[in-house]
Amino acid sequence: MKILVAEDDPTSAEFIARGLREAGHSVESVADGRDALAWLLYNPCDLVVLDRMMPGMDGLSVVRSLRAAGRRMPVIFLTAMGDVEDRVEGLRAGADDYLVKPFHFSELTARIEALARRPATPEAATKLKVHDLELDLLTRSATRGGVTIELLAKEFALLEALMRNAGRIVTRTMLLEQVWDFSFDPKTSVVETHMSRLRAKVDKPFEAPLIHTTRNSGYSIHAPR
Repeated sequence: MKILVAEDDPTSAEFIARGLREAGHSVESVADGRDALAWLLYNPCDLVVLDRMMPGMDGLSVVRSLRAAGRRMPVIFLTAMGDVEDRVEGLRAGADDYLVKPFHFSELTARIEALARRPATPEAATKLKVHDLELDLLTRSATRGGVTIELLAKEFALLEALMRNAGRIVTRTMLLEQVWDFSFDPKTSVVETHMSRLRAKVDKPFEAPLIHTTRNSGYSIHAPR
């Protein structure tokens, strides 16, 4: 297997990489979260061993960005953050397994072998399209009818949530959970405010609206009918 080890402690990184190579794996190492994400987006990889606390970008952000970009390779968090809440947060972010330091190397290899036995998951699409609107998840860019639409980070995430559910109603609660990571309704107008801004960019300059409101239900995006 080709494995990326993302660990900022050089002693730990060398220990893990050496052990994995001795077990017959091909191993690359990086010590920065941003470097890990960049490497994974543009290189084939079978599995990632990822520390949670790294410079540049933390492990949770790396995993979330990978999953948003459609990368489905297994990820094992290897970290000193061992509380139940930390484990839950890591798994919900998109990791496949969570191993707490200090650890036995034999357990790490056993977990890698277990993940390798899972059926391969097809890579998700890296582009979403509804009518003449296209969202590129790798370059984080949006176009409609060939015209570039400049979106802020939350506007992009909001549009992505709608387009992943094209033709279906997405409730306000769902958007709060997916875009703002709220697990409860904080009685805020943040969804409505951002939706208004998004419509001004995605719909207003063009002939036919794509984003629609269903009263007392939520929002949806679909081609003109």
